[in-house]
Amino acid sequence: MLHAWRSADDLRATQFSSSPRPARHRFTLLVPGRHEEEVMGQTLDRLAQQDHPDFEIIAIVGHDDPGTELVVRQAAARHPDLIKVVVDDSVPKNKPKALNRALQIATGDIVGVFDAEDEVHPGLLTVVDSKFQETGADVVQGGVQLMNFETSWWSLRNVLEYYFWFRSRLHFHARSKFIPLGGNTVFVTRDRLSWSKGWDDQCLAEDCELGVRLSSDGAKVVVAYNPEYVTREETPPTLKSLYKQRTRWNQGFLQVLGKGEWKALPTLRQRMYARYLLNMPFLQAATGLLIPISLVFILLVKVPTPVALLTFLPLVPTIITLVAEAAGLTEFGRVYGKKVRVRDYVRLVLGLVPYQVFLAAAAVRSVVRQLRGDGSWEKTEHTGAHRDAAPATPSAAPTLVGAGSEVTR
Repeated sequence: MLHAWRSADDLRATQFSSSPRPARHRFTLLVPGRHEEEVMGQTLDRLAQQDHPDFEIIAIVGHDDPGTELVVRQAAARHPDLIKVVVDDSVPKNKPKALNRALQIATGDIVGVFDAEDEVHPGLLTVVDSKFQETGADVVQGGVQLMNFETSWWSLRNVLEYYFWFRSRLHFHARSKFIPLGGNTVFVTRDRLSWSKGWDDQCLAEDCELGVRLSSDGAKVVVAYNPEYVTREETPPTLKSLYKQRTRWNQGFLQVLGKGEWKALPTLRQRMYARYLLNMPFLQAATGLLIPISLVFILLVKVPTPVALLTFLPLVPTIITLVAEAAGLTEFGRVYGKKVRVRDYVRLVLGLVPYQVFLAAAAVRSVVRQLRGDGSWEKTEHTGAHRDAAPATPSAAPTLVGAGSEVTR
């Protein structure tokens, strides 16, 4: 959780170079979107503002999604030299299928993935290019940060999860040479994607699965994080949406666990890390099932005083975790220019138990779905809550459809 803060040198080592090298690589940026007409046009416009001299953008939409297709084609008309449009006619649809479809026409030697609602810094490709040159990496994972911590009681905890995961924990995994990659702001060399044959289109956590396979084959993965270059996103707009998202992620981890690629990791330590991380849904589900049992014992069973005192031992790491989370919330506010109020710290404390119960419930559902063989993809909705009140489409932009865009079916 606090790996990156061990020392000032460790913190600096996690960052992009302040003096990036001249561009050497060509990038293909894949942006899949399904029912994302509210946010995807602005995402493509901002991606097109990259200051890197050599890149292309491939937007992927479903054949049954005319709303998103219209927005994407309009963006392609505004940036005819940069944006291609791929129409995915696969059934049933999911993200890895869309990515694999677009990979067939990618021309870059490095392929990056972004989500339909991403806010991407215009200098990101320049520093990523430099990081590949400096390190000889096969994969560079950039930072992603949810921003709208003030919108709901769960959004604050969701934001902090991302902050600790991308700011610190992924660096620990990269150093351990076992890393479940993130789903966006991740860049992989075309050679490695050719070796892996793209993404596993049957996996609900295709990002984690790819990371495990690459780690097992000894790929060099570098994680870099600068607040300036972080890709900004929003938390799911409703608790139901977050519940489905966490179910999908947990079930994806269970799929990766069952697939067994992690067993090819070369060291026992790496395999232990993998087993622990991929088993987390089972652990959370077990916790969820123990909660009602614990309540029954509290209310109905009398135990000796020493035993009762022992039950308070988990309170110590809980308090330590809360202190670390409060410090993280303070730093998040300072780094990103967000005003953190006293009531936000109160929400942080009061939301601890409900949020853990919520995560346990999602884990239970993921185990049930996995046992039933239900691998259907449950999409996360996006509303643009992390964005400023700027129009999604520039007012001066033409409304012509299809001009200059390349459409592949």
